[in-house]
Amino acid sequence: MVLKVQMNCEKCQTQALRIAAAAQGVTHMPIQGKEKDELMVTGDEVDSVKLTRCLRKKLHHATILTIEEIKEEKKEEKKDDEKYT
Repeated sequence: MVLKVQMNCEKCQTQALRIAAAAQGVTHMPIQGKEKDELMVTGDEVDSVKLTRCLRKKLHHATILTIEEIKEEKKEEKKDDEKYT
């Protein structure tokens, strides 16, 4: 999921990262975007509404831009069913 958060200084960035790290299920949270105002959060069963509320409470402006489920592709092993001649 990608959240747009108002981060004017490094202190705000650090605080946003701390809040995101404390959320349950978060595994990775880089800051991205041209103006470094987007927080991309990945993890298992992350509650996007709860995380956004916490960010709004501390940093005053936070909105959800996108929520996307990342599916891992399973690689099937090749079976030795092929006949060699």
